[in-house]
Amino acid sequence: MPPHTNAQTYSISDLHIESYTMDGFFDNNLTQNHSKYSLAKSMNGYSAGLSGLTKGKAASTDARPLVPGIYAPTVAFFDEETEDLDLATIKKHAVRLAEAGLHGLVTQGSNGEAVHLSHSERRVVTAATREALDEAGFSNMPIIVGCGSQSIRETIELCQDALSAGGDYAMILPPSYYGALYTPDSQFEFFTKVADQSPVPILIYNYPGAVSGIDLNSDVINRLAKHKNIVGCKLTCGNTGKLVRIAARAPNGFMTMGGSADFTLPALIGGGKGVIGGLANIAPKACAEVFNLYTSGKIDEAEKMQAIIGRGDWVAIKSGVVGTKSCLQSHFKYGGYGRKPLPRPTSEQAAAYLAEFEELLLLEEFLMGGPEEDKIHHDKAAEYPELVELEKILAL
Repeated sequence: MPPHTNAQTYSISDLHIESYTMDGFFDNNLTQNHSKYSLAKSMNGYSAGLSGLTKGKAASTDARPLVPGIYAPTVAFFDEETEDLDLATIKKHAVRLAEAGLHGLVTQGSNGEAVHLSHSERRVVTAATREALDEAGFSNMPIIVGCGSQSIRETIELCQDALSAGGDYAMILPPSYYGALYTPDSQFEFFTKVADQSPVPILIYNYPGAVSGIDLNSDVINRLAKHKNIVGCKLTCGNTGKLVRIAARAPNGFMTMGGSADFTLPALIGGGKGVIGGLANIAPKACAEVFNLYTSGKIDEAEKMQAIIGRGDWVAIKSGVVGTKSCLQSHFKYGGYGRKPLPRPTSEQAAAYLAEFEELLLLEEFLMGGPEEDKIHHDKAAEYPELVELEKILAL
């Protein structure tokens, strides 16, 4: 279904965000406050980047449908000393990803350290991302906002916040704190009631590692896919069989998405619409190119690129957001650290992460540079023969 309508203005230039029209979305016993959210000028905790922001009207999200492709769950950035939000870097990173050819962004995902952000900070990150995209000419790029919480009530509140900040869709984890008490029917009820009242369409986020091992099966997701306000799912469980079963039975247009870049090609072959993968923060062009090669019928090239992506993603999977940020800092000269208590890598660890990501970074460099014959990394042929072979093929 199309995203929300009746958009009013929002701005983060003065940390004030106006909500969208909410009347009719919520039951009276859930909330009565549909007026303006104020992120108050008196609010502290935001580092460099505010002065350059300008007021502007959010583009109508009728023009921002979800499309098949590669989406990045964006990293949240903080001042290294104060741990305040670094809005300038958040904006710069969002534009870099868009310019590399990604099809959409996700804020407040696992890579975005949603669990380390207050509600107001979540709104600011999403608003900054929306404004950065609009200013850079990517007003049609959709933003999915992580809105998972333990209760139906707070989850709906986060969906409303996502809308007020310029988000187009919500991505929601199943509740897990009382996991031993929940049944598949409990999870079905949770998602159904949230979808009934969310002002934005939602995607189901199946990530057992983040929710005490709760793993939604294909029967539950296929039942939920029939809801008119549930438009997709992200399967970070990595179960391609589950993905195939969901994609085969889901309604037309339902976005069955893989949850990591290391199985982009298997997901597409199985009927998935793409991937929401954290590796795209590091190598957005390479991640998007696997999709582009496959959809253009260049299967052999897609397979060769998937192998390199898979090796790179294994490093990201092992090291998590700590390794991702470390790579961004070492190679792209921005990234910083996660909020405490996330560990800060030592210089030796940072060097080790960079070395493991090298093949992927070389591929990204090649793709961003053309690809052209004179950009082939001939000097790396002994170390990365599969990379050089692929570059030769792509340069033809």
